[in-house]
Amino acid sequence: MAHFDENAKPFSNQWLNDRLAIDTVKRVLSTEYWIPKNINFLWAMGMILAATFGLLVVSGIFLLMYYKPDANLAFDSVNYTIMSEVGFGWLWRHIHGVAASVVFLIIYIHMLTGIYYSSYKKGRELIWISGMLLFVTFSAEAFSGYMLPWGQMSYWAGMVITNLFEGGSLELTGLVEWIRGDYVPGDAYLMRFFMLHVLLLPLVIIGLIVFHFASLRLPHVNNQEGEEIDFEEAARLYKEDKKKESKVIPFNPVFLSKDIFVMGVYFILFFFLVFYNFDFAMDPVNFDPADGLQTPTHIYPEWYFLWSYEILRPFPKDPGLIAFLIAQVIFFLLPFIDRSSNVAPAHKRGLFVIWFWVLVVDMIALTVLGKLPPEGMFNTLGTVAAIIFLLMWPILFVITKFEKKL
Repeated sequence: MAHFDENAKPFSNQWLNDRLAIDTVKRVLSTEYWIPKNINFLWAMGMILAATFGLLVVSGIFLLMYYKPDANLAFDSVNYTIMSEVGFGWLWRHIHGVAASVVFLIIYIHMLTGIYYSSYKKGRELIWISGMLLFVTFSAEAFSGYMLPWGQMSYWAGMVITNLFEGGSLELTGLVEWIRGDYVPGDAYLMRFFMLHVLLLPLVIIGLIVFHFASLRLPHVNNQEGEEIDFEEAARLYKEDKKKESKVIPFNPVFLSKDIFVMGVYFILFFFLVFYNFDFAMDPVNFDPADGLQTPTHIYPEWYFLWSYEILRPFPKDPGLIAFLIAQVIFFLLPFIDRSSNVAPAHKRGLFVIWFWVLVVDMIALTVLGKLPPEGMFNTLGTVAAIIFLLMWPILFVITKFEKKL
């Protein structure tokens, strides 16, 4: 039975602690949440992602005050009202645009770090799957946000992406029209994506972030050596002031101070982009108002979607759609495709390290080729890169099936 301090003043620390168990929550999630010593700065990417999402929310709220989700007014509300008439409106738009792009760079680094250090295995499958759900939801959030400025590339990229819901030869045009609310993108389409972007998807992201951190709490954080740590014994040594013998450190304040240092370096680079190179996150074509009667010469999505777009593009209609769908779900299956029991960094896993770097190079190649027009040599290279990506996964199953146990 809980003991309550009857003399505690209302809303004092003790009064709140009796009712909310603040000290217990602090201990479980902070001061006695144990982190392995042998991890590097790449483990700070999760905190950087959370901080960047916070920036996106804050900057989005300021932009929301002046944005008009109307097909006739949206373009001017972004490019004239916010950029020219609202005090520091340009700054909030730059922060939002740069953060929307940089967040995917951090996501990809975070994903590849997890693959390299086998952070998806042996009890950590839900950490990986919840992280991939976050990636998909962030992708939907980015796509819906890309529609809102209602520029040329917003309009036509939306047209191309929603056409995917026809299902190839199934020709489900009714489903596409239902999603758009019309035959072509217009007011109904813009309002639907506005609602998704500012309300529904952010709520889903917040819920998934909580789930991701909760799933991370029990199996504990992986480490760069793949070493199995007895966290109870290591924590006991740390509490007994035998810090050199202990293999763990508390999240707060030790590891958190390292996170804050990495975030400090990150935000220096982030605000350098905001003030001096913000245009990298804004497509020049999107500074022309949306025109349904004038198709751009070359339609392409933002850079973070280019690799999967290039997997779709080189193939005929149905095979291309199947390849695209495989690319969207295959990373979810990684914990089950990798048949090795080794929880170790890639450089200790023989052929796996070659597989990993081929995957990285191939995804970079797909990203570069996705921005180029699909003609001549570019189309041939895109086809080869897409086939390599699709073959990587059965190859992974084979090489990990016969991987020697460490």
